[in-house]
Amino acid sequence: MLSLYQLHAPTPVSYPLSKTLNPFHTALPFLPSLFPRSIFSLTRRNSFFAPRRNFFHSVTRLSADQFSGSVDDEEEEEILEELDDVEYYSDNDNEDDVDVIALEEEAKDAVQAYSTSLSRILEIEDGKIDRKETRKRNKGTRTNNIPDKFLPKVAILGRPNVGKSALFNRLVGGNWAIVVDEPGVTRDRLYGRSHWGEHEFMVVDTGGVLTVSKSQDTVMKELDITTTIGMDGIPFATREAAVARMPSMIERQAMAAVEESSVIIFLVDGQTGLLAADVEIANWLRKHYSDKCIILAVNKCESPKKGTMQTYEFWSLGFEPIPISAISGTGTGELLELICSGLQKVEGPKNFDEGEDYVPAISIVGRPNVGKSSILNALVGEDRTIVSPISGTTRDAIDTEFTGADGQKFKLIDTAGIRKRSAIISGGSTTESLSVNRAFRAIRRSDVVALVIEALACITEQDYKIAERIEQEGKGCVIVVNKWDTIPNKNQQTAAYYEQDVREKLRKLDWAPIVYSTAIIGQSVEKIIVAASEVEKERSRRLGTSILNQVVQEAVAFKPPPRTRGGRRGRVYYCTQAAIRPPTFVFFVNDAKLFPETYRRYMEKQLRTDAGFPGTPIRLLWRSRRTMGRDDGKAVTRTQVKPTSHDRKLVSATAL
Repeated sequence: MLSLYQLHAPTPVSYPLSKTLNPFHTALPFLPSLFPRSIFSLTRRNSFFAPRRNFFHSVTRLSADQFSGSVDDEEEEEILEELDDVEYYSDNDNEDDVDVIALEEEAKDAVQAYSTSLSRILEIEDGKIDRKETRKRNKGTRTNNIPDKFLPKVAILGRPNVGKSALFNRLVGGNWAIVVDEPGVTRDRLYGRSHWGEHEFMVVDTGGVLTVSKSQDTVMKELDITTTIGMDGIPFATREAAVARMPSMIERQAMAAVEESSVIIFLVDGQTGLLAADVEIANWLRKHYSDKCIILAVNKCESPKKGTMQTYEFWSLGFEPIPISAISGTGTGELLELICSGLQKVEGPKNFDEGEDYVPAISIVGRPNVGKSSILNALVGEDRTIVSPISGTTRDAIDTEFTGADGQKFKLIDTAGIRKRSAIISGGSTTESLSVNRAFRAIRRSDVVALVIEALACITEQDYKIAERIEQEGKGCVIVVNKWDTIPNKNQQTAAYYEQDVREKLRKLDWAPIVYSTAIIGQSVEKIIVAASEVEKERSRRLGTSILNQVVQEAVAFKPPPRTRGGRRGRVYYCTQAAIRPPTFVFFVNDAKLFPETYRRYMEKQLRTDAGFPGTPIRLLWRSRRTMGRDDGKAVTRTQVKPTSHDRKLVSATAL
């Protein structure tokens, strides 16, 4: 058969990021042998896929001396059917079918619309309140760009249930600390940034100090400690010892905050009046920290007239009392003036670069008692958070700055253990509900999530739900198998078998690296940071458009989209990476409905095989492109983007 045209197959490309080549890479050079004298010549241009209707505009005629015959219509249709399973690049000099710049802008709009839609699906109960308070906090302008670690600190100290966390939220301008009308809610140190006038400082919330000797039952009641929930398998003697140590551990955290602070706010309760615990704390502060600025604030004085009367009895403590109300804000302006008078203005380092202000955040999440706080303490090298076998020891999301061995800075976020929602409801604890809510918020504001599981417990249904949440939020992930030393009779195959079990049960995170550690002795905890650093780099990586379209072209050629019963087939016109963190790819196709979920998973798998992106989810958005009219010879298009059926099935936070 004689031909007017000659077929040229695309040249295969070897990607340095890929270790395993697609079988189609080696098959492409042999495509011309399948159609040695076919009637079309296809070349690459601008890295976009041409629709079938523009196919005849992409041909290249041979010279007259190569002409040796003609092809009738029937033969032409047969060849077209044979080539129908291959996507083609357009070679149209007029470029009137695809406006690449317009598609790039459209892809960014698609990502924005998808993110907004997904945020509504994953809406957290108090999200609206948090956004309102964040806007309120951002009304003031920061006077400088000094990093948190260089700012002076202001500690809030007092006995339990005097309103320390409420005052902390008032000063930092957000709902960061858990505020419940019960004592012993706060246990660890909680930091927040605040400013007043030209001064910026860090406010430190602390747990209630129990200086008066109390019975064990009273301590358990005041600190809301339980020795039953989440403590199965722990000997009763160990539980009793943990309860006995809890007050001293909370006090050590408070003392550490006082040691590092320039100003101390000694908070008392104006409604309850002066108690013996207040007297002991005042004597302790006067004896050991007389060189620091100590401010006595009498909280819960909502009425200015009654507030003056409520402060009279506190003059006996030896400090000048100030009536305030953390809830209504009464007197906080005068309090801030006193705080700033006791602070020295601090200038940041001379070599500080504002462009380097981005610090990746790593949240440590998991079920209760899997070793999250132990991992944080092992990484920072100090007792940053309280570690105890008592379930629910950590309540707030604790932020800590950390610098890796290579100088990379991170923000580590320790979170409360996440139990099943049904168990939380049956327990009836408002504090635990708020703690779990803070844990979900920590996932949302982090870049990489360290999902901690216990080695002996292996994977549970709750682990799967947390993993599902991480994937839905689009966060990078490192699976940490903690307490690895408890696995008996380990050998060289133990880790391989364990990894296989994890991959089968956590299929949502089959792309996440696995790290085995024993945090209690500090074994292999540094590997968590190394893995998280690599995941963050992959999460921030952008793939070139030409390479991306080549990968997609080969994937489509190797396995074309399935045909419908009516004979229609999906076609990819153009693909671009529109966003990072997570990597998001937008596919412009003739009709998104022609690409079933199985084919979309296949395309994601091919992208991972050829382009990498380990440790991070990748999002594929499919936009239908339909020609509506023409203006000055260029196609006027309208695109549509809708959440897929998979997106609609996303589990909200309340489902956990």
